[in-house]
Amino acid sequence: MALTGLDIYKLLPKTNCKDCGFATCLAFAMALAQKKASLDKCPHVSAQAKEALESASQPPIKLVTIGSGENKLEMGNETVMYRHEQKFYHPAGIGILIDDTLTEAELADRVAKINALSFERVGQKIAPDLLCIRNSSHDKNQFSRVVRQVASSSQMNLALYSNDAAAITEAIKACTGRRPLIIGAEAGRLDAFVKLAKENNAPLAVSCANLEEAAQLTDRIKKSGVEEIVINLGREGLARHIQDFTFARRTALKKSFRPLGYPIMAFTGTDGADLELAEAITYVMKYTSLIMVKCVEKDFMLPLLVARQDIYADPQKPVQVEPKIYEVGKVTKDSPVAVTTNFSITYFTVAGEIEASKVPTYIVCCDSEGMSVLTAWAAEKFTAEKIADTLKKSGIETMVAHKRVIIPGYVSVLSGKLEEVSGWKVSVGPREASGIPVFLRNWK
Repeated sequence: MALTGLDIYKLLPKTNCKDCGFATCLAFAMALAQKKASLDKCPHVSAQAKEALESASQPPIKLVTIGSGENKLEMGNETVMYRHEQKFYHPAGIGILIDDTLTEAELADRVAKINALSFERVGQKIAPDLLCIRNSSHDKNQFSRVVRQVASSSQMNLALYSNDAAAITEAIKACTGRRPLIIGAEAGRLDAFVKLAKENNAPLAVSCANLEEAAQLTDRIKKSGVEEIVINLGREGLARHIQDFTFARRTALKKSFRPLGYPIMAFTGTDGADLELAEAITYVMKYTSLIMVKCVEKDFMLPLLVARQDIYADPQKPVQVEPKIYEVGKVTKDSPVAVTTNFSITYFTVAGEIEASKVPTYIVCCDSEGMSVLTAWAAEKFTAEKIADTLKKSGIETMVAHKRVIIPGYVSVLSGKLEEVSGWKVSVGPREASGIPVFLRNWK
């Protein structure tokens, strides 16, 4: 049962020492109850209180890590049902299914395609996270061979999927240091998979028919000594999955029900790239921590990754680029100078149109706290004084042989004041980015 703020407060020292970063012990207790603080922030709490407060201080959804190093995939540890309440912290992992029935040539071709699935959008690199090798052949030697080939040809995180613990025992030898996810544990074979996960310090995905069975099995696995668990629900149908995933998330967050407080994974079940894409995006939106897909085409993967990027962006903090000078093309001292805000979408839209114009140009990005041009102007984050200060501190004056600057057409009202405070001659650019190529070609 979840403890209330007052329940937690009764167990705290009540000294209001502020060492935890909160003004009072009551404020800290309320933050603990809402899962917005951890108990280790209080250096004075007693051992007895720590034990009593364990359930309140732990994250409602367990953090599970697949892989190691910079490319590791972290799932879970979420604290809210809706992203506007705070944000979602760990983006859903995108895994790609590989069957061990593929020939060596087919396997090499599939892995090469997957390795090429990397894109850049609004200054961020987006790519799938994991390769899931499935033991469809039911041959442990074949399974080991395929796992070995995949592990040697890709640095992506790995998942090993088999109902035979002996097959995974052999295959995992090819994954030294990779910390793969083990998938396939069922009620009847649970002990063998738990032992395997403990011996290899690997996360374990438990296969369940429903949430009731999931709660029983996760509790049993945790008591056996495996902490990092992923729930793999086997029910058919998108509607049933979304209902179960939402119920599990709500139960873990609102009721602090620990047996369902684990990341959930799903395999897409629809045929055809269009339907599979719709299913996968739905899972991204509705609480799935790891989605396994079959299609490896770029026109399938890009929209899926973009959807994930948008869902897991901080809704209270716009995506922004570093405020500095950017060079588009082979600029010279005679190249035009354009200013804009550091909102990522604004910058990349402007940069793309400048590149299309074939006119090498300097872009000076002002720090607008990630706001677009009109929004920043209305909030007084993109004013004549701020633009003048950016032009002066950026060093652009030493990079060009002129003092002419282009401002966005939507803030033409700033031109007079900007000339006065900066000493630069101001040209008013087009209101829409699509007009930039023609404008720059006529710029003198």
